[in-house]
Amino acid sequence: MKKYFWGLFGIFIAAGMAGCSSSRKADQAMKGINKQGEMGTAARGAESEEFSPPVIESKFLDKDADNTRVYLFVTVYKGKNPLTVEEFTGKFNLNYVVYSDYGSRDRLGYGNVPLDGNSVTRAGDHILVQFDIKKPSGKEAGVVLSEISEAGTLKKSLNDLPVRFSNLRTGDQYGVFDVATGNLLNRNFVREQERVVIKSLSGQTVPLMASYYRHTFDPASSPMNTSAKGTPRTLKVDSAFSTVPGEELALNRKGLYYFVADTAKHDGIGLLVTNDRFPKMTYPEQLTGPIQYMSTNAEIKNMQNTENAKKALDRYWLSLVNGNQDLARSMIRSYYERVEEANRLFTTYKEGWKTDKGMIFIVLGNPDKVQRSKDREVWVYNQRGSANNINFTFNKRTNQFVDNHYELVRYVEYQPIWYPMVEAWRTGNIR
Repeated sequence: MKKYFWGLFGIFIAAGMAGCSSSRKADQAMKGINKQGEMGTAARGAESEEFSPPVIESKFLDKDADNTRVYLFVTVYKGKNPLTVEEFTGKFNLNYVVYSDYGSRDRLGYGNVPLDGNSVTRAGDHILVQFDIKKPSGKEAGVVLSEISEAGTLKKSLNDLPVRFSNLRTGDQYGVFDVATGNLLNRNFVREQERVVIKSLSGQTVPLMASYYRHTFDPASSPMNTSAKGTPRTLKVDSAFSTVPGEELALNRKGLYYFVADTAKHDGIGLLVTNDRFPKMTYPEQLTGPIQYMSTNAEIKNMQNTENAKKALDRYWLSLVNGNQDLARSMIRSYYERVEEANRLFTTYKEGWKTDKGMIFIVLGNPDKVQRSKDREVWVYNQRGSANNINFTFNKRTNQFVDNHYELVRYVEYQPIWYPMVEAWRTGNIR
């Protein structure tokens, strides 16, 4: 039987089960990037009836020899309420331009997308917009810059999407779709018993080979850890099976599933299967992991060796604030909201809190600016503590499981920034 963690954590868990405020913040925290690379935080007053700036996520799938399908997952509110499809189509416009690369003005195509019942649907908390772009002759790749603007105003939101037109990866040809709605999923995780299918837009019927890994991946190491990485470990395949595109999948075991269309290639579709509460974390055994980013080695060891995770967590948080239960609850709520957002935003082949981006996000929060190119992202924090203009660089690395794997460039010089932020968490000075 599943048991939820009440005790000292009761207020946090109850709030998470009753509302979705943190998920809304997650959607808006990282996804909307304007032309200057600034974060589209889409702040809204509690009583405001204005439209929030749309926050856009994006994916693409190869459609046929001539076209590529672009999917935009748009989060936009009127006051406190998500826009209906009718409100969105009546108030916003969509244009796009295809460039040959980041920083290039070599325009390969452009267009205006009619927002109507043929292109716009509801997809959970998002509005899903889909449209086709024509593949430019002789080009292997490009960048689609989409602009959603509010009619009658100067407000607009932009999204940049790198697209491959040839030399396609498996994930460019096949997408994971929700069975109930038929919508493409814009995440690398599915929950236990969630009904999904993998299919292509071009009608591919080649069987997909699937491998299942029960492996638990390690969390990110310290931003100051500049030691050379060891030899990558070989993952043990716990089981394997085959499926055909369009066949409903029963992914009923937590862990990593990996689907390939061609076993000779080193890329596929990785799907992390999680519990039904993810990206929330509510079980004591789960909650102990993320606190290592703000803990000493001795505290981490104590957590790992305990037989009663609930009591150990109670002792841990209370010890930081000299037994002040109200302050402990506030710290718990703040910290695990960050963890939930990291899971939602950055999950790849492992949970988002374990990734390099997730680690930085949990401790330092939203960057003030993101500068992105084809193979890297730079997160800029204007000020944290006494430090100004702090940059964290994430290089995009080839990964067989996912196409959005980034690794932090680590420096010993982060110490004067990192340790004061960790201390602020430990003393309850971050909300």
